[in-house]
Amino acid sequence: MPKIYEGGFQAQGKKFAIVTSRFNDFITAKLVDGALDALVRCGCSDADIDIVKVPGAFEIPMAAKKVAEKRKHDAIICLGAVIRGATPHFEYVSGEATKGIAMVSLETGVPVIFGILTTDTIEQAIERAGTKAGNKGFSSAMDAVEMVNLTSALEDL
Repeated sequence: MPKIYEGGFQAQGKKFAIVTSRFNDFITAKLVDGALDALVRCGCSDADIDIVKVPGAFEIPMAAKKVAEKRKHDAIICLGAVIRGATPHFEYVSGEATKGIAMVSLETGVPVIFGILTTDTIEQAIERAGTKAGNKGFSSAMDAVEMVNLTSALEDL
């Protein structure tokens, strides 16, 4: 029988950073609330959570890298909302934020979770920020807790 490695959902004693954009704050504030709810439900103390606010989604990777380089957090949760408009700006911002967040995780070895909504409409963003389609902040925080525990388990591999 092969050995299976997967992470659990215990966050007690773990430290998390949430990097979030102020742009589209009426959405991102709900994502942060969802992330905080998930972390606390998993046993994380409020004192073990830091929130870093940046202007927009494009700035999230740089701030996440600064946080990861300090090695004080077990995982970083990146939250934002990029809503398509009439110009190609949506593609540039969402693409660079995606690549940047992935690079931070790969370069530092710290789990960095992509919780940025990329939607066509404001209504879709609202749905994914705690109404019909759940809360992407909550699910991103759960991903962070799981990845913290998985990376710890992989040290024994």
